[in-house]
Amino acid sequence: MKKISTDKAPAAIGPYSQATVLGNIVFTSGQIPINPESGNIDAEGIETQAERVMKNLGAVLQAAGSSYEKTLKTTCFLSDMADFAIFNEVYARYFTEKPARSCVAVKSLPKGVLCEVEAIAEI
Repeated sequence: MKKISTDKAPAAIGPYSQATVLGNIVFTSGQIPINPESGNIDAEGIETQAERVMKNLGAVLQAAGSSYEKTLKTTCFLSDMADFAIFNEVYARYFTEKPARSCVAVKSLPKGVLCEVEAIAEI
């Protein structure tokens, strides 16, 4: 196994890696809308938070030698399913190959954010 780390995405805020590679598959940790430059959550609202999440996730995928287009499966977490339509619009701009996906509402997310996304992708 190989651990992936990039400064173009937020550093892990706990005992985990940004991603792990096994063979030609990368498993990312969930990405939340932390600005990797400031370490803060400066995006407000579901649309801007989802945009930041997608950029963070893309940076981790790229660091592993993968991309949105090579993504096999995503798991998306929303703090409010009422945000689904807007989140889905942002998601669709990045995951144009339409990977398999689960999307669930959860009671709360780290740092009170509105969304989190993890991915499994081919390298």
